[in-house]
Amino acid sequence: MKDISDTNKYESISHHIEALLHASEAPLTDNALKKHLSLSTEELNQALELLRLRLDSGVLRLYKTASGYRLQIADSYSALIQRVFPQRQERLSQALLETLSIIAYKQPVTRSDIEYVRGVTLSSNILRQLFDKGWIKEDGYKETLGRPALLHTTAQFLDAFGLTNLDELPSMPNTEIAKAFS
Repeated sequence: MKDISDTNKYESISHHIEALLHASEAPLTDNALKKHLSLSTEELNQALELLRLRLDSGVLRLYKTASGYRLQIADSYSALIQRVFPQRQERLSQALLETLSIIAYKQPVTRSDIEYVRGVTLSSNILRQLFDKGWIKEDGYKETLGRPALLHTTAQFLDAFGLTNLDELPSMPNTEIAKAFS
């Protein structure tokens, strides 16, 4: 069992982590936190757990994404935030969400693969929006006629949807679209 001095030490570290996460514009990785605060992995984990427990009684939550840790307002406050700050609300079109889903679940994927699954021609504007958001990237080429680019999701996509990796995507329901993914 940890003594009081250990608890005070980890509580102090957890406050330092919280301060860094508030000040940072981007998520902070385990390695960055360990480096900036001169911590061992065990010390970091203990302090993060204390921070998580402390934040559970407030409006902020500690989230781990593909790019690291970040603080975020609890989901239970989203209706209030959207009502008071409606300009912050971003609407994603059905076509954009379908395209992003196909890329996420079937990657690497080509533009023609997306068109095949969706059954319609893919608008360049949709791909441009996904590239502009940093949610997708081209990574390699398919060894076929015309060598089309292979599309993949990025760490920014995972961060935007609160995921640490693609294994956390919800399972695909048994539908016609799901069959196209096989």
